Amino acid sequence: MARGTHTVEIPVDVQAVWDYVSDLEKWATSVPAYKEHEIINDKQSIWTFEGKVKGIKKTIRTQVDITEWNEPSNIKFELKGLTDNFTGSGQFTAEDMNGKTIMTCTVNVQAGGISGAVITPIIKWAVPKVASRLTESIARKIAVFS
Repeated sequence: MARGTHTVEIPVDVQAVWDYVSDLEKWATSVPAYKEHEIINDKQSIWTFEGKVKGIKKTIRTQVDITEWNEPSNIKFELKGLTDNFTGSGQFTAEDMNGKTIMTCTVNVQAGGISGAVITPIIKWAVPKVASRLTESIARKIAVFS
């Protein structure tokens, strides 16, 4: 399993962070290699990513299911690969620190099936970078919009 965790301090209150991350439309585009997304309902969406790994162009479709909304401090989600055999989970947490917010994003991904042995090294390399870049991007956008 690959795991990525990243924490940032955002100079806004925890409610401003919640207002941003509780709206998938606002932060879906912050995910590295984002191409497009489709909102199925308020707890389910399909995200498409496109990137290059070692010169090979790859498109990945992922189902994202929100499993918990705990305003204003926690969102948990599960991931399921639609084009590749992988599953995962993750969460955003926000903690109030005297008018500032400490936000942490954690993502876990595990490849399965026969292709798992091939894509596991790529996932282990990519997931920590995705968690870091996603968290930093969201933090910048929240600071600008607040």
